[in-house]
Amino acid sequence: MSPRRLRSPLLAAAAVLLLSGCSAAVALEPAADATSTGCAEVSVRLPDVVAEQPERETNAQGTAAWGTPAAVILHCGVEVPGPTTDLCVNVSGVDWIIDETQKDEDIYTLTTYGRDPAVQITVDQSRASGSSAALDLANAVSYVPQTRECTDVSDADTLDPTDTPTG
Repeated sequence: MSPRRLRSPLLAAAAVLLLSGCSAAVALEPAADATSTGCAEVSVRLPDVVAEQPERETNAQGTAAWGTPAAVILHCGVEVPGPTTDLCVNVSGVDWIIDETQKDEDIYTLTTYGRDPAVQITVDQSRASGSSAALDLANAVSYVPQTRECTDVSDADTLDPTDTPTG
């Protein structure tokens, strides 16, 4: 066999081995404000592992994913949420609004509150812990300055029923 004929199958085999170790990039759409400097600050600080899931490559700016298949998906630059009655929790100094509308499918969406740009993570709870994901991402997200924070009923001024109304 000529050296040229031998080289072609070897190159093909090497390519197959290299490609078999790679998984395809996760196809995502960027959020409206994904190109902001705040999202750049978050993106360069994202951890390699979130909720015990390894990082995956994505095809859109301001996004990230962890797990195969993706168990945690991050979008930076989503619409900044206003005041809400949805559950809001603080995890390591970052306030997250929790959307439980898909909890029957074990999908939870957490969106930062009081930060612009806002960061949103979607977590498949059957494969990863939402609280672990929020904890693992808190450092990166904290680089977006906080301008508001979650409050609860205990933070509100209470009315004394014996007070006389003024006005």
